[in-house]
Amino acid sequence: MRKLVALALVGTLLTGCGLSSGSTVPVAVGPGSIKPVLSGVHLAVGSKDFTENIVLGYIAELALSAAGAQVSDLTNIQGSNSARNAMLAGQIDLSWEYTGTAWISYLGHNDVIVDPREQFDKVRDADKANGVSWIAMSPVNDKYAIAANTDVIKKYGVHTLSQLARLDPAAVTFCLETEFASRNDGFPGMVKKYGIPSDNVKILGVGAVYQATKDAKACNWGEVFTTDARILSLNLQVLDDDQHFFPQYNAALTVRSSVLAEHPQIEQVLEPVSAKLDNETMQKLNAQVDVQGRDPADVARDWLVREGFVTSRDVPDSNA
Repeated sequence: MRKLVALALVGTLLTGCGLSSGSTVPVAVGPGSIKPVLSGVHLAVGSKDFTENIVLGYIAELALSAAGAQVSDLTNIQGSNSARNAMLAGQIDLSWEYTGTAWISYLGHNDVIVDPREQFDKVRDADKANGVSWIAMSPVNDKYAIAANTDVIKKYGVHTLSQLARLDPAAVTFCLETEFASRNDGFPGMVKKYGIPSDNVKILGVGAVYQATKDAKACNWGEVFTTDARILSLNLQVLDDDQHFFPQYNAALTVRSSVLAEHPQIEQVLEPVSAKLDNETMQKLNAQVDVQGRDPADVARDWLVREGFVTSRDVPDSNA
């Protein structure tokens, strides 16, 4: 229940007013290996509105809280552009972002950079002009992909996006969520790159896309995130991006440059946390929310406690 209340209170766009002022972090932690090097510092932490980014947002919030910061919770901002604009407007101080999203969608580049470190370095250097600092790139690489259930894969013999482009257009039916359907590093760019038929598209919520892809009634092919645990739990198969359209999407921390200059300890706190995250870990954390129904703040806290970064001051929910 706490999850529903918290998400209703924060990350909401108020007409004419930008973001709300946020709420307090919903679970309490104390220092572990993270020491109180940010005592009394006020920080507003945001996230986008999908499971992985919300969990990452809480990981950052709790790590900073253990470091003594007074954190305002602004997780669950609807849409990448809204989250980005909140950063540029100074409504949030820090959030997790993805290198490919910034390179293509925010900074306006069209070239795909295959090497993750090169992608991070170029995004970091380019975004300085916008007053945004990139720190602590993680091994988490949450790429877009297209998937289908095993029966569809067997029926059409498709394992790559190039093979999908050669199918009868009647068999090329997609379930997508709104953002992927409109982003130039998403569906429009993908169908242009591969020449995939794009006339038959159904727009659904993120969670509904996965189930619809498994059921293969509304569509044969669905958009997925490669770190999403529902790929495994629903036995979906991901098509190979054989022409390397999708850029790298490593998760990293973005901080307003003025805030980082004043409080460089932020990087000291979050660098080791980010380094511990990888695709397998993220998939397991996402599964606890999307498959098991746990609260993302509890999932974030428990992982930080297991890794020794923080100590818990909460009694876990009985429903967790």
